[in-house]
Amino acid sequence: MPRIKNNDPSVFIGCESNYGEAKVVMFGAPFDGTSSYRPGSRFAGSAIRNESYGIETYSPYLEKDLADFPVFDAGELDLPIGNACEALERIEEAVSEIISDSKIPLMIGGEHLVTLGSVRALAKKYPDLNIVHFDAHSDLRDDYLGEKLSHATIIRRCHELIKGNVYQFGIRSMTKEEDLWARENVVQRKYDFKTLDETISRLRGKPVYLTIDLDVLDPSIFPGTGTPEPGGVSFADLISAIHRTVDLDMVGCDVNELAPHYDNSGVSTIVACKVIRELILSII
Repeated sequence: MPRIKNNDPSVFIGCESNYGEAKVVMFGAPFDGTSSYRPGSRFAGSAIRNESYGIETYSPYLEKDLADFPVFDAGELDLPIGNACEALERIEEAVSEIISDSKIPLMIGGEHLVTLGSVRALAKKYPDLNIVHFDAHSDLRDDYLGEKLSHATIIRRCHELIKGNVYQFGIRSMTKEEDLWARENVVQRKYDFKTLDETISRLRGKPVYLTIDLDVLDPSIFPGTGTPEPGGVSFADLISAIHRTVDLDMVGCDVNELAPHYDNSGVSTIVACKVIRELILSII
């Protein structure tokens, strides 16, 4: 793995396999240089690793145990603060190496812009790549305050890269322009996951990248995020949606936008840990 530092000896619970034997490679992308409201998501990776020891490796939902599967936690990428272009290049380089070794990358952000680096790498290998997107925000602006690279424009940039093939769920915040553009260019389900099964049937057998912005959850469950939006889904709804993606050909995924310092109780970080555990056990 290039440009990765793992000075902290801790890893995500149950992910102690070596790189060679691992099917899933988890790594952190600590970048929040375009956060438009509250920064701090660059600290998510370290918080998640530390707090993961408050949960079990075993999932009673799936009756599977992380300890029984080869998963490698590569630590955090060394990303430059404030330089979005360079950060995305380093993420793309890391993901390219992972997929060249026939492994599934699981990226932990960081702000949502980091998804673009991963999608750039995967789109080169899979020209017919599809994106399934769980989020409160549509992230379909063409620019934000004149910037094309932003956590508010990430899905628009991905849409351009893969020529469509974007499926959004849980969306409840957008501009009027985004709403109108979405109706013509993406498949979008507002507020919940009720049409997810139809999308899964449509995408079965095709390469899929799943990107999860944790603010899809209601802030009463997950206050530790940069841009909280009332009216979100429940934890049970999100976990159910993740479990249903087991029928997809998942070639990569990410979990983004935990900003741990905005929840002093630590509950948001534990929620993120459980989401990651269930995601790994769904794709492995």
